[in-house]
Amino acid sequence: MSADPGPVRWNADGLVPAVAQDADTGEVLMLAWMNREALEATLREGRAVYWSRSRGRLWRKGEASGHVQEVVEVRLDCDGDAVLLRVRQRGGIACHTGRRSCFYRAWDGTGWREVLPVLRDPDEIYGGGGE
Repeated sequence: MSADPGPVRWNADGLVPAVAQDADTGEVLMLAWMNREALEATLREGRAVYWSRSRGRLWRKGEASGHVQEVVEVRLDCDGDAVLLRVRQRGGIACHTGRRSCFYRAWDGTGWREVLPVLRDPDEIYGGGGE
């Protein structure tokens, strides 16, 4: 993969939202943010690298958990303001809550209901700290 991010429209903070989608099933796994450096690293390394807004640094998905996202394809939406990463989620868990997907709550007409189970206790994965 080339490391030139091309015509990306960065927001005022120099970030672009990045959706991670399972390349085989189409399931949406998570939403994160990328700055130019994160996108260039993702394109160069072939694994998902994000910008952690809370830590103020690059975050290679799986650096703490081992649950790496191997990038199969990178797409840019029609406006250039959102990135889609089609990935293979190694380890099966994308969410820091221990679930396969961060989108584990569904609106049932009266409130939000959890529809995906915790696959592994987050404390076991991160030793008390999130990814």
